[in-house]
Amino acid sequence: MSKSRPSGERASGEPHAAGGRYALFGEDRACPTLAPGLYIVATPIGHLSDISLRALETLAAADLIACEDTRVTSKLLGRYAIVRPLLPYHEHNAAVMRPRLLAELQAGRAVALVSDAGTPLISDPGYRLVREAQAAGYSVTAIPGASAALAALVLAGLPTDRFFFEGFLPPREAARRARIAELAAIPATLILFETGRRLPAALADLAAGLGAREAAVCRELTKLHEEVRRDTLPTLADDYARGAETRGEFVIVIAPPQEQPGRLGEDQIDDMLRNALASASLKDAVEAVTAASGQPRRLVYQRALALAKERGDGRD
Repeated sequence: MSKSRPSGERASGEPHAAGGRYALFGEDRACPTLAPGLYIVATPIGHLSDISLRALETLAAADLIACEDTRVTSKLLGRYAIVRPLLPYHEHNAAVMRPRLLAELQAGRAVALVSDAGTPLISDPGYRLVREAQAAGYSVTAIPGASAALAALVLAGLPTDRFFFEGFLPPREAARRARIAELAAIPATLILFETGRRLPAALADLAAGLGAREAAVCRELTKLHEEVRRDTLPTLADDYARGAETRGEFVIVIAPPQEQPGRLGEDQIDDMLRNALASASLKDAVEAVTAASGQPRRLVYQRALALAKERGDGRD
């Protein structure tokens, strides 16, 4: 096995990326030669015009483009008249394809990595390729651009000084509720991805576990049918339970917990408990509301017992 060389160095006679071409506004453009290495290239999350000039130059000059779905990437490349070899690289074939991509880097080639939409490595397996490329001494360069998580954050109208990206919640109900209980105490705006099929159930569990926090549900960002719904979690959960549109891609943004939870009144605690008790046991509801509100568990437990007694509910 040959020893890896420092970034940008190649042996005599090794192949490297020649300057490529792309079209912009009907004009054919040449781009400079690309140094060997791995390039992490952000692509549009919907609107194909949301791509940087640097990204176009990188894609046009790369020896090889690794992508999740060749059909999706071909559509983007076709828009800008870019013709480069494509290689599928996704969660189902990553273990097999990663050595091949590393071999391309070893041969002194420039490899671009893209996802179907947005910035690679966010909820996809690309970080292992980056890790192994860096460990082998190859150059790794980020070409920044669109990100669904950040686009949703700036549209949500919620605090942006501190945020926590969760990605997708677990699909199974018990695991999802357990994870939401863990997220409840994080003192930051939460950003989550969700599929349309699972969105109503996820929102119902978020309302039960986090209470009446402000939130935004962002659908089809940058696309023709972009929509942002802003309200409390219980109201949003009710909207989607009643049939709000669930086609498309979704990002959920949720406000952080109250900075001064001592100001929460008994009525607010009761509302949070009612939402939680609608789908959880008394014990689980108490744990979730205690975490979300910052109130003493003893106080929350007493209110939960009182509410359960009012409704004649003997659950524990």
